[in-house]
Amino acid sequence: MTWKPGGRWGPRGYHHGNLKEALMRAALELIAEKGPAGFTFAEAARSAGVSPAAPYRHFRDRDELLANVAMRGFAQFEAALAKAWEHGRPHPFAAFERLGRAYLQFARDEPAYYSAMFEAGVPVDSSPELRQAGERAFGVLRNATEALIALIPASSRPPAMMVALHIWALSHGIASLFGRGDAARRSLPMTSEDLLEAGMLVYLQGLGFPDDARGELKKAP
Repeated sequence: MTWKPGGRWGPRGYHHGNLKEALMRAALELIAEKGPAGFTFAEAARSAGVSPAAPYRHFRDRDELLANVAMRGFAQFEAALAKAWEHGRPHPFAAFERLGRAYLQFARDEPAYYSAMFEAGVPVDSSPELRQAGERAFGVLRNATEALIALIPASSRPPAMMVALHIWALSHGIASLFGRGDAARRSLPMTSEDLLEAGMLVYLQGLGFPDDARGELKKAP
């Protein structure tokens, strides 16, 4: 389910009988307005149109509410990345370029979810479900990286996890600084997609990818 301010979930308030959904919707709206650290559990209840005690029927505290929002975000993020990767077709480089664009597009389209996932300060290890949701999303990037570095001769192939972490850091940094869809977005004299592609080409060249393989990235649609 995609959330948009004033979108398919309708106006704020607890009208439809699903308290858990109302609270998650209220949290998303408050994240969009104030950031993930800018509101209290009681404010989420008030925004949902319920008493301060009502949220405790579903959530232990504010962190558990944010963790549930983040889990939903990670599920949507995983689906977007998997769709873009498409099992590496038609070529790992072209598919990897799509994956990077999907990463940036998610941060642009879903800034509230993105903030809940990466900026809420909820300890990942506090919730096994949250940790697993994040690992599944990262797993798409990890699997794509393994397919990509398989193009390097085995004798000089770098560890897949190291490469995946480097590419994740590059993608996340660009998304957080230049590709997000809220007021925290910095200006850039190029598109965030172009910046990510340039950074990827420089990085992969440093790893020793063959020129003909890197050319596939430049030809990607």
